Amino acid sequence: MTGTPTDTCVIIPTIREYECVRSYLTNARDHGFDTDRLDVVLVTEDFCDTDAMEQMLDEEGVSGEVFDGTRREAWLDRHGAGEYSHLIPAASHAQTSFGLLYLWAGDFEYGVFIDDDTLPHPEFDFFGRHLRNLQYEGEVESVSSDEQWVNVLYQNADEHGLYPRGYPYSAMDETVETETTEVDDVVASQGLWTNVPDLDAVRILMDGDLQGQAETRTSAGDFDGDFVAAEGQYLTVCSMNLAFRREVVPAFYQLPMDDNEWDVGRFDDIWSGLFLKRACDVLDKQIYNGDPLCEHNKAPRSTFSDLTNEVHGLELNEHVWELVDDAGADATNYAEVFAAIADRLAEGDFEDWENGAFLNHCGEYMRDWLDCLDVLAAAEPAAAGIPTPGDD
Repeated sequence: MTGTPTDTCVIIPTIREYECVRSYLTNARDHGFDTDRLDVVLVTEDFCDTDAMEQMLDEEGVSGEVFDGTRREAWLDRHGAGEYSHLIPAASHAQTSFGLLYLWAGDFEYGVFIDDDTLPHPEFDFFGRHLRNLQYEGEVESVSSDEQWVNVLYQNADEHGLYPRGYPYSAMDETVETETTEVDDVVASQGLWTNVPDLDAVRILMDGDLQGQAETRTSAGDFDGDFVAAEGQYLTVCSMNLAFRREVVPAFYQLPMDDNEWDVGRFDDIWSGLFLKRACDVLDKQIYNGDPLCEHNKAPRSTFSDLTNEVHGLELNEHVWELVDDAGADATNYAEVFAAIADRLAEGDFEDWENGAFLNHCGEYMRDWLDCLDVLAAAEPAAAGIPTPGDD
């Protein structure tokens, strides 16, 4: 070890392909990025081989921990936050929220979300580029549309016709406008993806694929420069390839998907991205999009299975952004913006929408999220501010 501060928490939800970690660490070393800066958190399940995951981290010589369900509950108990274990849904991608709690309790400056079915593009310094994006000040393309939504795949949409998972159907066929703007406070860096596009199941079916993957693929040639969505515009934020500053955590809860009585799933990162974008607009911050690209190698699975997980929230997805749009206008920090959105969801009457009560449920969980962060912030910090190896 070189004594380099461990300032970046890498959060990977996984039950299968945890070996992707090796590729990301190889990429870091190939580009001269100091892996001593990284602490790798694998969020998994009790039925997974946690010993093999720990052995891999040891073999790679990187700081990190593995948290199955039992270890998550034990960690929360030790940090005085056991009553908030319900915030982390079982067997759901939204378990990334546990990584956010781990980051918040430690002394990390940055977080990185990586999905286990991705690989870094060798030509990009994956971690280095993300962190440079977060520090970027200068000119960048700003994108807007007459529908108040930005398709993050807009740059070659005339050719491939794709809209990403979470993009509202009512906002399609938009007219896109671009201009150059100055950014000086980037708080999130969303890298985009090649190979299997991140689409919802309805769009995958329309593309003629029954294995959950879509037949139309994206390549590096589909992306032509970095961009931001203009103020007042919304975009899909996918957590498969995303870096962010610690400060955004209060407004970035990955919602309780899958493990709920309405069976709503697959919108955890999408709706958290709406909350974050609203907070950024209120606080004059930016979400930077583009490079570094990753390769998305989604495993074949039934498109109809994905549709079953998504369909219960599709109507809600058409409206959540409208509820967010003017919330927290007078807020001075992320928690205040998030609290205003939470109140709007928790107290709203959404009975005209299918599964509208799920939004009330989310609002209550969002309130609990802020309370949990307060508990962790007040807890006795670990040595040097970073959870020690074996704190699992």
